[in-house]
Amino acid sequence: MPFTPALAFAFEIRAHITETLHIGHGDGENTEFTPIVGGAVEGPLLRGKVLAGGGDWSSTRGEVCELDARYLIQAEDGAVIDIVNRGFYRPRPDSPDQYDGDLQVTEAGHYYRTSPVFRTDAPAHRWLAETVFVGLARPEGEDVVAIRMYAVK
Repeated sequence: MPFTPALAFAFEIRAHITETLHIGHGDGENTEFTPIVGGAVEGPLLRGKVLAGGGDWSSTRGEVCELDARYLIQAEDGAVIDIVNRGFYRPRPDSPDQYDGDLQVTEAGHYYRTSPVFRTDAPAHRWLAETVFVGLARPEGEDVVAIRMYAVK
């Protein structure tokens, strides 16, 4: 019988962003930088805040946008956690709205997924650096990106 990994909701990051800066493009690619200026982390396994100073570099070719974000989270206990979050955003007509309970976690017609990696030496949060995660991302208005993080079991 084939094995299918399970996902368990860990927390949600709501990153506040500001105006995207155009960097440049070449040979059909458009590169931009979106500053991350704060935010919140809420969930059963981690709570805290997103620190200002990080950002998301995106490279778009055709309809596919490759994302490469790096920023810091400060847990409620004061520990600082580095996150490198890579992923893709692209139109996908067959992609439905998806829900986690009553919360809509993806938007129909869009594939918006991330694969975060965490680093910290804080003993209470070391599990983050030793776990594989999948992020389901969605925009919330003009200035917030919400990423629902699921640990792969």
